[in-house]
Amino acid sequence: MNKFGSRVTAAVAAAVLAFVPVCSAHAEGENAGEAQADTEELTFEEQRQASYDVIPDTNEIEGWPQGPQIYGHSGIVMDMDSGAVLYEKAADDQHYPASITKIMTALVALENAELDAEINFSQASVDFLEYGDASIGMTPGEILSLNDAMYGMLLASANEVSYAIAESVGTLMGGGYDTFIQEMNDRSAELGCTGSHWVNPNGLHDEQHYTTARDMALITSALYEYEEYKTVTQTLNYTIGPTNLVNESRTFQQNHKMLWPDNYYYYEYCTGGKTGYTDQSRTTLVTTAENNGLRLVAVILQDDGDVYVDTRSMFDYAFGNFSKTLLSDQEKPEGVKSYASEDAYVLLPSGVEFSSLDQEITISNEKSAAGTVTYYYEGQNVGSADVTLTAGYVEEMTGYSADPKISGEGGSGEAEASVASFPVGLLLGTAAVIAVLFAAALILIRYQAVKRRRRRRQAARRRAAASRANVHPSRPYMQEGRRPSPERTRPRQYRSEHRDRDGRYR
Repeated sequence: MNKFGSRVTAAVAAAVLAFVPVCSAHAEGENAGEAQADTEELTFEEQRQASYDVIPDTNEIEGWPQGPQIYGHSGIVMDMDSGAVLYEKAADDQHYPASITKIMTALVALENAELDAEINFSQASVDFLEYGDASIGMTPGEILSLNDAMYGMLLASANEVSYAIAESVGTLMGGGYDTFIQEMNDRSAELGCTGSHWVNPNGLHDEQHYTTARDMALITSALYEYEEYKTVTQTLNYTIGPTNLVNESRTFQQNHKMLWPDNYYYYEYCTGGKTGYTDQSRTTLVTTAENNGLRLVAVILQDDGDVYVDTRSMFDYAFGNFSKTLLSDQEKPEGVKSYASEDAYVLLPSGVEFSSLDQEITISNEKSAAGTVTYYYEGQNVGSADVTLTAGYVEEMTGYSADPKISGEGGSGEAEASVASFPVGLLLGTAAVIAVLFAAALILIRYQAVKRRRRRRQAARRRAAASRANVHPSRPYMQEGRRPSPERTRPRQYRSEHRDRDGRYR
């Protein structure tokens, strides 16, 4: 199929897939109703095939490797370290996430509480459950540690556990359940998510609860930095012991099939993930994998085919067609002084040269000249890195100058100022040392003078006393103007031999 034919097919498929819960699904008016009517006329197999026929966006990039078609309505593969997007299909369309919401819940919980924090199960955390909702049977008044609760939420996908985590961690944050939900929205915005809105911590269906494949990739990349999460998500079986109210253990298993070695869908590079499903969201799946020095995340939303086959084909494509290019080996863009990490890189497909990339610099802190540079190939993000910018670039872009006296382009002014300040600092340091030594010398001289004056006064007093008593001043027992008693002039041996038993002289 040529490129024109592909685009026509994609447009037709997009038009008939109005049952997808994207932004237009929430629209009101005559057109939305007509689209819904058209959708109802399609059989399940026709809907499934129409989604499969939509060409991935990255396949439209000239010189980009051709990726696999998938049944998922939206999909993405992102490098979690550089942010490079290797594969995408309608990655910014909004869909209902179902239980992959719990990845966002886990991130907020780990950022705001310790693993030994108590998770208390209120009446509300249990009462909202409906028949068929995933649960591990917690009862009001029970208490788990956050560590145990994380296993219950991410492995068993227990909805009451997610609710209790939101309530308890929200309380630790100084509020409650609503505080936690608000933080989910605030935190996702901080990560650069632009198409998400969260109204609960578990993903049970709500018209106002939605996300995108790109947003979920960003959220998962942030969560993957926590070793606690990786430990939980790679566990196959876990048992929560007896609690304060229930004297029985609860054992449950990992739901992600790519982690089980004996499963047909086992993928040797898989390091974890989260499954999701509701009637409205259809199948959703987040998966992480590591191979060839790359750490990738794959997200698929609204999949009516075989989501594990789709995920594997996306990973195989990404691992097989891209390789690292270290930024330290390449010429830095104008305005970039240095990279924060010597291992910073971009991911390029075969045949694409670094020189063909465009870049965009974002200043994150003008005072410290910190920023980020993102590289693009034909508009596609191939990686970003934290950088230190030159003072000249920051001043040119923002008007901010760390030192108005420093002039010149780039870092040369800073270097000249540093060199010029060296002798000044040396002179100041030398002057300070001399001042300290001079003060110490004065103190010593004054101390010696005081000692001499004190000795002279003592000698004068002795001479005056001796003159009054008419005795030689060198005889200490005559200094009081008295002659010694006969007893005091006796030899020490005599005195010691004439003591009584009480030690007194007789």
